[in-house]
Amino acid sequence: MKFALTTAAILVCSINAFAQSKKEASPVYQPREGDILFQALPNPPGLDLVDTIEGATGSAYSHCGMVCFKGEAWKVIEAIGPVQETPLAEWIARGRDKQVWAYRLRENERSHIPAMLDAMRKDLGKPYDIHYRFDDQAIYCSELIWRGWKSATGRELGKAVKLGDLNWRPYQRVIEAIEGAGNLPLDREMITPRDLAAAPELERVFPPL
Repeated sequence: MKFALTTAAILVCSINAFAQSKKEASPVYQPREGDILFQALPNPPGLDLVDTIEGATGSAYSHCGMVCFKGEAWKVIEAIGPVQETPLAEWIARGRDKQVWAYRLRENERSHIPAMLDAMRKDLGKPYDIHYRFDDQAIYCSELIWRGWKSATGRELGKAVKLGDLNWRPYQRVIEAIEGAGNLPLDREMITPRDLAAAPELERVFPPL
């Protein structure tokens, strides 16, 4: 009996030690200025816009922002209400299950980051663009990053797509609630989080592939 109890205790300790080692071995995101972060926003009942973004694009990404270092702290510049700079920890905590995906500009492109951030900061305070249009009156998340890159390089980051190219039909009710009944701007071009992440200038660094 004593032997059995001792064996069981050893087994429990071994399992706990293994679980702890797995926990300690889990990768942790290490920020670097210019990283582009993606997350899935919370989608409680009634928040149809998040489901529409993820469902229409077939992606887990419904929001994104860019990492910057300001005031001795890591922050994320983002368009989620007005364009703003949010503490990194707060940004990560907001996401569904606190999950984050990080993409990094390739080394030969990183020299553009300062000019890119300068351009993005010119949009601080602008309202969120629920219509997802390419203009400078209101800004949505992936557009903010796209505009910053375009200003810094003269090039596009990711491939713009038309609403009609997306899986919009299951979300027609949401689109019409935003645009007006019977109004489906299927020719409207936009840059989605999914298509921004697919830009060849970027590589995913977290979670590791």
